[in-house]
Amino acid sequence: MLLNNTVTEFILLGLTQDPVKKKIVFVIFLLFYLGTLFGNLLIIVTIKTSQALGSPMYFFLFYLSLSDTCFSTSIAPRMIVDTLLKNSTISFSECIIQVFSFHFFGCLEIFILILMAVDRYVAICKPLHYMTIMNKRVCSVLVAVAWVGSCVHSLAQIFLALSLPYCGPNVIDHYFCDLQPLLQLACADTYVVNLLLVSNSGAICTISFVMLMISYVIILHSLRHHSAEGRKKALSTCVSHIIVVILFFGPCIFIYTRPATTFPMDKMIAFFYTIGTPLLNPLIYTLRNAEVKNAMKKLWSKKVMSEDRR
Repeated sequence: MLLNNTVTEFILLGLTQDPVKKKIVFVIFLLFYLGTLFGNLLIIVTIKTSQALGSPMYFFLFYLSLSDTCFSTSIAPRMIVDTLLKNSTISFSECIIQVFSFHFFGCLEIFILILMAVDRYVAICKPLHYMTIMNKRVCSVLVAVAWVGSCVHSLAQIFLALSLPYCGPNVIDHYFCDLQPLLQLACADTYVVNLLLVSNSGAICTISFVMLMISYVIILHSLRHHSAEGRKKALSTCVSHIIVVILFFGPCIFIYTRPATTFPMDKMIAFFYTIGTPLLNPLIYTLRNAEVKNAMKKLWSKKVMSEDRR
């Protein structure tokens, strides 16, 4: 829709326009999203209620699960509803809000993963000073910095989006609003904006990924000085973190470190890191972490015992 030669709403084409395939997409997205909510909320509740999970590692895991939940929620509910509609439209303001929330919680997840790597580095390489360096106040300040940094990143994205005029096409060939497909609808030269986009999102993804990989190489190298039992426990934790990092950063780097062009595979890759990874994270951390599983069992036992008393 145009108002005074300005686009007021966009049409989202989604993953498919085929009615049968849209029903399949609806079921898949709904199951993935419900699984994401259940898994991440279970971790959040478990960490908050368990005294055994009071270490900095679980403090950061709490915020990772929170960011995963919000990150997925910024995309999935609307996508699920849109699959039931014949024509999916989103207002300009809603589109901008979605861009902000999507990048805010996505960037927050990146920063939390970095903090988790820092935590593991201190725990493994400086075990005697661990509780002194990673005390509660320091962890809280680090998380606060991560929130502020994510906000700055998202505001920069919004500034880039609002700096362009939208006065012609309003069809977004995607299932959510993002700057890549949005730039293609602008009625102006987007070369400079695209460079800024790559230097913002692309640089954050790439530099963070390289930093994380280097930190884990250092951590794994330092494990040779530990006992066999200590190596096994630390290796299990680090492998979980490395799996999460690769699953999240791989698709993000592919999407955000190239010019504003779209490929047919972009939607499926976006599906993986917007819906798939937030679902996999709780599975990876619970299946490979005995402490979390034991805390969940105790939480479940308390619930069963309280119900039996009634």
